[in-house]
Amino acid sequence: MRLRRFVTATLALTATAALAAGTGVVPAAADEALPVAPGATLTVTGNGYGHGKGMSQWGAEGAARQGLGYQQILAFYYPGTQWGSIGGKVSVLITDDTSKNVVVAARKGLKAQQVGKQRKLRLDRIRPSAKRWKITPMPGGRSKLQYKTNRWRKQGVFAGELQFTAGRQPTRLFVPGGSVEYRGILRSAMPTAGSMDRDTVNIVPFDLYLQGVVPSEVPASWQPAALQAQAVAARTYAAFEQADAPAGRHYQICDSESCQVYGGYSNEEPQTNAAIQATKGQILTSGGAPAFTQFSASNGGYSVKGGFDYLPAQADPYDRVVAHGNIGWKAPVTAAEIQAAWPTIGTLTSVQVLSRDGRGDWGGRVTSLRLTGTAASVDVTGDDFRSELGLKSTWFVFDGTPGSARATTVG
Repeated sequence: MRLRRFVTATLALTATAALAAGTGVVPAAADEALPVAPGATLTVTGNGYGHGKGMSQWGAEGAARQGLGYQQILAFYYPGTQWGSIGGKVSVLITDDTSKNVVVAARKGLKAQQVGKQRKLRLDRIRPSAKRWKITPMPGGRSKLQYKTNRWRKQGVFAGELQFTAGRQPTRLFVPGGSVEYRGILRSAMPTAGSMDRDTVNIVPFDLYLQGVVPSEVPASWQPAALQAQAVAARTYAAFEQADAPAGRHYQICDSESCQVYGGYSNEEPQTNAAIQATKGQILTSGGAPAFTQFSASNGGYSVKGGFDYLPAQADPYDRVVAHGNIGWKAPVTAAEIQAAWPTIGTLTSVQVLSRDGRGDWGGRVTSLRLTGTAASVDVTGDDFRSELGLKSTWFVFDGTPGSARATTVG
């Protein structure tokens, strides 16, 4: 690790002691305070994209280009984990379907089924002229099944939840603003028993789910070993979320960046499907359970310590093998934006980095800052500052402070 050149010897000793104690937080240099003129725009320079814990996706691609196989890549990013396997299905909340209805396109083999019942209605045989089918919630936890030709017509009302399935063939789900195809089951799920509220939940075998995840997370044109590493990390992450989901909840994982991005059959690509098949069912475990395999686009060259021993803070020699836009990125931050996010400070007069994690350029990632204005000062975390202002990561420096022009290197 190499700290900023202008850090004093005393501060360097403090940093060493803090890191040895495992706190991962060191004081920033005294001259990291930057005066701000009224209405000014600050420029921020940074490294990395995302939380930086676990696997760097760009790092996995860099490692693959240097000849590492997917098992070696995963061993580097999740040291101490073991290999395991998983099968079965996973239930995914489809966040784009914000309506209470589930509307799908008619297709050959489409069936409707009451949840918990064996009988299935073969819809293309019952109503061969139907163009669309819809499940609508009814009072008392009931569900109405409708079909559309020139207008919507009622097929029947059923007790409990209903779902559509076409087996492993994709079904087109209509969502506000468009449509997406999904394999498996599309369920009109009740968050609570008897509720008129409904969520659309896709219940799908693990590896078919992965076929909609991996190309949503990384480019399908990447090296096979990087795609295979992503497949195992994503499968393991979903297995962890499934095991950790609250009992009785109507889904186990979501389809957005809050979990991991899932685009269904519409996003599938031959190269990523091949990577999933090559690692079929494989997961990483710790203590006999699925590991928490966090990943992000780029750690910038130094990973962040996570909540488990297999998520260490460590220098990453692979993140910068391939040129990408997450090293030395720049972003404008206006005084007005800061004042809007923290209005109690009044008119912003200065920003000061108070502490960093001590790892990498500029002393590492920002852990806390002080924002001073004409009315008050407020201390905020680096995570909150990044989130409120839309920065790529917490590893940044304000241009104009000493050392900010130093080349971005890791040591």
